[in-house]
Parts: sequence; structure tokens; C-alpha cells
Amino acid sequence: MERRMRNPKQPRCAGVSRRELLQVGAAGMMGLSLPELLAAESVPESLRPRADSLVIIFLNGGPSHLDMWDMKPDGPSESRGEFKPIDTSLPGVQLSEHLPKLAQQMHHCSLVRSMHHSVNNSHAAAVYVSMTGHDRGEQGGGFQPTDNPSPGALAALLRPTPPEVAPHVTMPYKTLEGATGPPQPGFFGGWLGRGYDPLWILKDPNAADFSVPEFTLQQDIPANRLANRSELLSNLNGHLRGESAAPLRAMNRFQQQATDILTSKNTQAAFRIEQEPDTVRDAYGRNIYGQSVLLARRMIEAGTRVVTVSWAPDANATWDTHGGNFAKLKDTLLPQFDAASSALLSDLNERGMLDRTLVAVLGDFGRTPKINGNNAGRDHWNYCYSVMLAGGGVRPGFIYGASDKQGAFPADRPTTPADIIATIYHQLGIDHRRELYDRFARPHRIIPTGDVVRDLLV
Repeated sequence: MERRMRNPKQPRCAGVSRRELLQVGAAGMMGLSLPELLAAESVPESLRPRADSLVIIFLNGGPSHLDMWDMKPDGPSESRGEFKPIDTSLPGVQLSEHLPKLAQQMHHCSLVRSMHHSVNNSHAAAVYVSMTGHDRGEQGGGFQPTDNPSPGALAALLRPTPPEVAPHVTMPYKTLEGATGPPQPGFFGGWLGRGYDPLWILKDPNAADFSVPEFTLQQDIPANRLANRSELLSNLNGHLRGESAAPLRAMNRFQQQATDILTSKNTQAAFRIEQEPDTVRDAYGRNIYGQSVLLARRMIEAGTRVVTVSWAPDANATWDTHGGNFAKLKDTLLPQFDAASSALLSDLNERGMLDRTLVAVLGDFGRTPKINGNNAGRDHWNYCYSVMLAGGGVRPGFIYGASDKQGAFPADRPTTPADIIATIYHQLGIDHRRELYDRFARPHRIIPTGDVVRDLLV
């Protein structure tokens, strides 16, 4: 039976006990936030994790399901597109001709062809529901501190890594909502606090001089000197009290994490992507996205729990193919994605890591089952699209759900982002039904609607 946690706002007899107040005060001295304290006390036995790590490849902008995953060669001319389907390693399943390498990895994967949600206009809102499972309609704009946390943030809280490991990483961009817009929601710690934001790697791993200097210890600073500084700062911050101290405690968490990373040999080694053989780097693709996916594998090997690769500097820069859909896919987007995704699956499998690493290829929505007049483009389409999962206990070689003849609407087993995110959490050993409390003692269910898609699991 799941033990329900008492709402902290609900009085018990004469009120909150002195013991509880002392516990919260002591937690503050140790640098724990209220959400962390309540989480530590509240949960039933955790689920048995089937995956130890998660790589999210987020095709930011809305990839065309009709030209990648769910082609309709017999559909009407106004929707079927220019590309030809090819056979895959999964009998009876075809992908786009411009995904030949990924096609040979499909026996490892599950495809969901019946995705849908409520957002058809705002990229920010569509990214938010796709990354968090919380569908709030066309509520756009940049990220807010009241947003729901990203998968990496929740994993950092509920499946923490050793202190010397970066718990979750996002790269190579802090994707904006338009070229001059604010950062998109869905990638941050949200109401868990800034201490649960990801480690951002915003440099190009394909650059010859790639490094992460802000997380590299300078040679003239010995590790024990850094540790002494960190201890002094922690002691000073530990005496802070009240709401005004919350930002400083979050800063202290950042500083301690940075110190741990600076002195971690494994994490420092993970940043040295130049140590990879040329054949491996070539297989992933010598571009910012291919090398980011390779770096994601290196971070997972170093112990990071969740790595997210956001495939766009801004929402309109890559997969948002309102114009020139087929040219952009054929010339750049699909060849780069094909190399990176197939190399990741092959690499993880050869290293014996795929069984415990869940790979999720997500996007904000699909594209219209009608080609527009803007140099053969496709517009936003939230009513039906596809996602791909592999590894981490996901059923290999499986197609879940189906679209209609035009790829316009789900024809079988409609699925929402909440279902997919709940499934991802389940594989990480996190109960998506669980309630957590923010620092104002407000309850938040991790996924308010949706459920684990059991058919997708081994």
C-alpha cells in the first residue's frame, strides 16, 4: 500500500509539532530544501529501476512524422511527400529513405505512432507538455520558476547521483522561443528550485578547441584549497534563515556541485571528447548535434543520470519546416539525425549499456498531412505524430498505436506526452503518481494525467 504523506498545511492536533520544526530547521542547516526533506520522508518503497540513465534527443521545432517515422506512400498526393520508404531491420516496418542507418537499428526500438496533445501554435507550450507531461494548452512564453520540473530535475531529486557526478546535463543550446525570445520551458528545475536546473554545456563539442572551462580546475589551484573554500562558504550559508535565504541556498548548491565536478576525475575525463577514436566521432557525425550525442554517451558513462540534447538554438531554426520541408530534411536534418541516433544505439549496445540506458527521441509535435505552397513546407500538427524509445527495458522491435491513412489522427491507441513521460519515469524507478511539495508547501503530482504504457515495456 502506498503511504500517503500528510499535507504540511493540514494541522495535526494543536499544530505542527516542535520536533517537525526542528527537523525542518536542521534540514536548512544542512542545505536541504523543503521539497527535498518532504520527498525524503514521503515515499513508499521506490519502484525497481529498469533503467539507470536516460538520454533525451529532443528534435526541437516539430519533426515531420510523415517524412520520417510514419510514411504514407499510398496516401493522397497532397500529403504523401517526396521521400520513398525503405525496409528496416524490423520486418514489415519502413522508415524514410533518408534514415538508412537508423533503419538498421529498429530491432532495438519501439515506435509510437499515435501521439497527440492540445498545443498546435506555441512551440514553448508544446515543448513544455512534451518534456514534462503537463498539458496547459497554448500558454506560451519562456520558462518560469513555477513550471513543473524536467525529467532530469526530478531524477536528480528522486534518484540522486554521487556528489562528484553531474546529475543531469542539457546541451548544446539553451533553446530560445524564437531567435530573440526567452529560453523555452521544460528543461529547468521549475518549482524544485534553481539548484535542480541542469548543468548547461553550451559549447560546440565539434569545435577543435572544445572545452568546458567553467567546470575545469585550473592547474594552479590545488584541490584541497578548493575544498577549504567550499567548506567555508557552506558554513556561512548554513546559518541563513527565511525566504530571503532561498536564492543563496540554491547558489550554495550550485557551488558545491561545481566543486565536486571540478575535483572528479571521471567527470573531467567525460568532457575530453577529443580522446574518442576518429572512427567513433565520424560515425556520430562531425557536427554540433552528432558530437553532442556522443558527449551524452560519455556523460552517461561517467555516471550522469539524465542528458538532454536539444536540437536547435531556437524554436524556428531546425525542425520547424514551414518552408522547404523536404530540402531541409534531405540535405541536413535527416542525415545528421540518422548518423547520431544510429551511432548512439549501436555504441550503447556494443558497450553493454543499452539494457540500462533509456533513449527517448521526442519532439514538440508533427507536421501537417498537407504540403503547403511555401516551397513545399509543412506546418504544425499536434493531432498525430510519432516518438521513438529504445533500451532501458523498452520492448524492442515494436510498433505501438497507428495513425489513419493520411497520418492525420490516431487510428489506434491514442497516446499523450503524459503517458510517455510517465513510462520514462517508471523505467527510472520513479512513481509518476507521487505527490511532491514545493517550498510553499503546495502539493504537485508528478504526472497529473496519463499512465504508464505497459505494452511498451519488456
